[in-house]
Amino acid sequence: MTSTPTVTNITRIALVGAGVIGSGWAARCLANGMDVSVTDPDTASESKLRAAVDAAWPLLEEIGMPSSASRDRLVFESTIESAVASADFVQENVPEQATLKTEVHAEISHHTRPGVVIASSSSGLLPSEIQSQSVRPESHLIGHPFAPVYLLPLVEVVGGEKTSEQTINAAGTFYTSIGMRPLRVRKEIDAYIADRLQEAIWREALHLINDGVASVAEIDAAITGGPGLRWAFMGTLLGWHLGSGPGGMRQNLTQFGPALELPWCHMQAPELTEALQTRIIEGCDEETGQRPFSELERKRDRCLIEIQKVLAQHWYPPGEDGWPDFQSSREVPAEPSTGGDSA
Repeated sequence: MTSTPTVTNITRIALVGAGVIGSGWAARCLANGMDVSVTDPDTASESKLRAAVDAAWPLLEEIGMPSSASRDRLVFESTIESAVASADFVQENVPEQATLKTEVHAEISHHTRPGVVIASSSSGLLPSEIQSQSVRPESHLIGHPFAPVYLLPLVEVVGGEKTSEQTINAAGTFYTSIGMRPLRVRKEIDAYIADRLQEAIWREALHLINDGVASVAEIDAAITGGPGLRWAFMGTLLGWHLGSGPGGMRQNLTQFGPALELPWCHMQAPELTEALQTRIIEGCDEETGQRPFSELERKRDRCLIEIQKVLAQHWYPPGEDGWPDFQSSREVPAEPSTGGDSA
């Protein structure tokens, strides 16, 4: 017998795993006036998580939070059972190991109420595998966020072979309610969408470093001073559409399409030798300089807040957010349309 999500008044969140991602979820959910229960086998996890929430709290207050928001609504539990038993929504954040996640999801499913969505923060594993040992596989899916979770709105939602449509839509509704932008991944694939795009850039960066073309700082500068500024609000495709002049993407494909046949990029990563690893690590240390890690985190968060303020004021139309409609995201055609030209 299956159960579809019936818990719609979500006020209590359970987090299984309290690392960087779990801490981010905790801060975001607390700032949205929810009760948060957390469990993690690491005895030092509670103090680390509370410190992370405290560090994020002033920024979240600046953004705005309801009067019900309180760090006092955070509790730690010693077991998965006690953490999830009364939860309205569960977000798992354990290390990225398929066997571990599958086992944890199976245990969670034994202790949650029917109708509760059980999401994984996995950044690349297949939901069908993670849900395979659950007593209610239709209630499991991927809800992949991006760090810092308390500020970045994207969460990729991926269903498995047995995930119900109701579960997917319920997760999307919940994530939206806490200020996130759920993006439905239409087909179940490894690494989903955003990480695949990041991986392509990462592989090319490794080649550029390995071949002595550019340093770590130069590669970062090539992104932050150019395409990265556009990517903050219009992405790659719309950016190239506008960057091609009045002819738009049609002009871009005509002019640069042939370059796809040239060996400009490497899709296969170079061997991650010890020497290459050393160059990357030393390059990051050099780019960081004497600035403390915590200072860089604060500067990152400040920039993220200010960028989103600018987007809200200048980019998105009033009353709209320019985001793909979640529930209408279904299968895309396997081949481009052969119809007439569009305007």
